[in-house]
Formats: sequence, C-alpha cells, structure tokens
Amino acid sequence: MTQAPPASTDFDPALRKLVTVVVLGAIMTILDATITTVAVKTLGTEFHASLTAIQWVLTGYTLALSASIPLTGWAITRFGPKAMWIVSLLLFITGSILCGIAWNITALIVFRVLQGFGAGMILPIGQTMLARAAGPARMGRVMSAVAVPAMLAPVLGPTVGGLILGHLSWRWMFFINIPLCAIAVLAAMRLLPADPVRDPDARLDLLGLALLSPGLGALVYGTAQAGSGRSPTDIRVAAPVLAGVALVGCYLWHAHRRGDTALVDVRLLRNRSFAAVNAMMFLYIGTISGLMALLPLSFQIVDGDSPLRSGALVAPLGVGAIITTLITGKLSDAYSPRLLILAGLPVALLGIVGLTQIHPNTGEILIMTMLFVIGLGHGMVMPAAMGASYETLRHSEIASATTATNVGLRVGSSFGVAALLVLIQRDQQSQPPDLDSFTRTYWYALVIAAVAVLPALLLPARRGGSRAIPASG
Repeated sequence: MTQAPPASTDFDPALRKLVTVVVLGAIMTILDATITTVAVKTLGTEFHASLTAIQWVLTGYTLALSASIPLTGWAITRFGPKAMWIVSLLLFITGSILCGIAWNITALIVFRVLQGFGAGMILPIGQTMLARAAGPARMGRVMSAVAVPAMLAPVLGPTVGGLILGHLSWRWMFFINIPLCAIAVLAAMRLLPADPVRDPDARLDLLGLALLSPGLGALVYGTAQAGSGRSPTDIRVAAPVLAGVALVGCYLWHAHRRGDTALVDVRLLRNRSFAAVNAMMFLYIGTISGLMALLPLSFQIVDGDSPLRSGALVAPLGVGAIITTLITGKLSDAYSPRLLILAGLPVALLGIVGLTQIHPNTGEILIMTMLFVIGLGHGMVMPAAMGASYETLRHSEIASATTATNVGLRVGSSFGVAALLVLIQRDQQSQPPDLDSFTRTYWYALVIAAVAVLPALLLPARRGGSRAIPASG
C-alpha cells in the first residue's frame, strides 16, 4: 500500500470551479425557501384560497425538502455526486417551471413539493463534494464560500419577493429560477469532475427511509403548526410531533442495529467532536432561525412596517455575517475551529442582549446595529462549525455525516422558529403581541444561544487527530 500524497493547502482552480458550481446551485434553493413568504396574501387573492391552503405552498416545500435529505448519502454512493447533483437541479428547475404555470392552488402545492424534493439534496450533495475535494487543510475556506448563500438568502428572499410582487406577476418568483438553474446545470456538466467509481450494489435502506423521512416530515409539520399560532396541546400540533418523535426514535434503534448500511449512520455520534458540533449547531441555528422569524414580525406588528421594509431592516444581520464569513474561512484553516466558534458565540450573544433592551424610543439605527453585531458573530460561528463537523471523520464517512448534519440543521431551525413563536403567543394570549412581548421572548432566545456554548467547549482545542482526506486515485 502506497502512502497518499500530502493534502494540498492551495485554493487551486479545480477547487474554485467546484465552489462556483455548488454556490450557483445552493443559492437558488435557499432563496426559494424564503422568497414566497411575502406572497401569501397575493396568492390567496389570485387563487381565491384560504390562508390555510396558501400556507401549504410554504409548508409543502419545507416538508419535501426535509424528507429528501436522508436519501442523499445513499444516492451519492449509488449514482455518484455529479450525476445526483445534476438530477437534483433538473428536479428543482422542473418544479420551478410547473409552479410558474400552476393553474390552481392544488397544482401549485403539488409542484412546490416536487421543487422541494429536488432542493433537499442539492446542498448536502454540494457539501459532500466540497468536503471530499478540500481535505482538512482547505475545509474552512470552502465551507465559508458555501455559507455565503445561506447568509444572504434569508435576507434577500423577502426583499426579492417584495420587488417581484411590486412590479411583476407572482409567477416570476418561480420563473426567476430558470435561467440561474440552467447556468448551474451547464456549469456542473462542464466543470465538475467525472464521478468516481460508483457502487451499483449499494442497497437503499427502505425500512430506514420509511421511518426517518416521514418522521422528519411530521416533526417539521408539527412545529410549523405550533409556530403558526396553535397551542402545543392542539391535536394538529401534538399528533404530528409525537408521531415524528416515535418514528425518529424507531429509526435510531434500527440504524444502531444496521450500522454503516443504514440510511444515516448514527454511530457517527460516538465521535465526540462530531456530536458536540452538531449539538451546538442545533441549538444555535434554532435561535438564529427563530429570531429571523420574530424580527420581521415585530417590525410589522409593532411599527406597522411593510413586508419589504421589515425584510430590509433585517439585512444588517446578513451583511455582518458575510463580512466575517469571508475572513473566518482562512482563520479556521490555520487555527482550531473551536477558537473561532467560542469567539463568535459571545459576539452573537452580545447582539441578542441588545435586542432584549429595546424600548419604544429605541431608534432603527440602533436596532440595525444590534443585528449587524449578531451577524458578525454568526459569520464566525457557522463556517467554523461546518468545517469542524468534518475535521475528525474518515473520507468514507463524509456523505453520511453531511446528511446527518443537514437533518439536524433542518429540525433545529424548525424547532427554533416554533419555540419562539409559541413563547410569544403564550405571553400575549388575549391580544396581539406588543413590544414587551417581543423583548421578553428575546431573553428566551438569549438563553438557548448561551446553552450552545456548552457543547462547543467539548470541541478539540487543537487541530489534529484523525482527519478527513480526499480519496486518492
């Protein structure tokens, strides 16, 4: 057996091409999860549909996205990452075209499900390709690059959606994907390297799929129902959440017995670093997602701002995140990700502390400054955390680890949004939430984010140990 050559530390042209392809594909799918949030009223008027029916345009996309993520690891092994990347993009663009020509609300919901199914695998496949190609010496930089769309989309989505609704038909919220997706497909065909040897004998864990995908869908649906104003004891909340917990619990038992042939290898959680960073991200991303839902709501309910203006007021968070994201990549390749995470979390916490002090005379500039500070911390935490999640893994574990991480982020985000919205609703049950309701809820967000520091302390203080390296040959 020959020794593998030393891992490259240069950001070479081949890796830059790969990053370009992944970012092109990822930004559309993340943007599409938020661009329709400002169109609920417009779609209700267009299709003469109830608010409940229109909400399924948003929920159907999210559920399909969550349910398709667990398929990623097996699909990459069976068909290859390049092939599955292109197939996922084609599913997404097909769903986008069909959504744009939908003739009634039922058709729109069905086509959003198709669109979400393709979207669910795009980012995990992209992260897997990047992690395998980058190796430990360049992991921080590539994860920083792919983090940029995730930083931009929550801010740009409502803004772009508002601009489209103000000047064009709602159908352009979906048609806008077509040229971008076509470029991404052509770039993938031309720039991505050929797939390595595939495993045609890789068998899909059908029982695991039957347990995990519906379980995740039920959890996301139940938490979304809780976040939309229903009590946690409401049957429409409690039933799907309990069913989801039971199905995911059964999957964990099944996967433990099946080992590395399971849909997602849960034995990866025995790796202390991987388990710690994913626990930290679950808590932290739940907090940030919850704040991203609360803040525009506060601007609209308390200050009477429009959806477009409320989205613009949150923009400083994304700006701050992008600034530090561009710096964090190089730093996390040179220093321990633990150092950057433990530096970024207090910065984000400081910004959230500022939100808890908002009062009726607090100016918009000061609020936007607080959000900018949160963004600075966010841009330090997430790229370093994504890099740390791969740091102690073997090459063969990357695909399953990427799937597990994306499942955790999706569920954590849903739980965070639901938890904070439920808290604010319980605080003001008899009347619409006021400013005091929001500031009290920001205290809960602060506590959750502070707890995320604890698993971060378990990360290795120094770089080293068993490291993920690209396969040779």
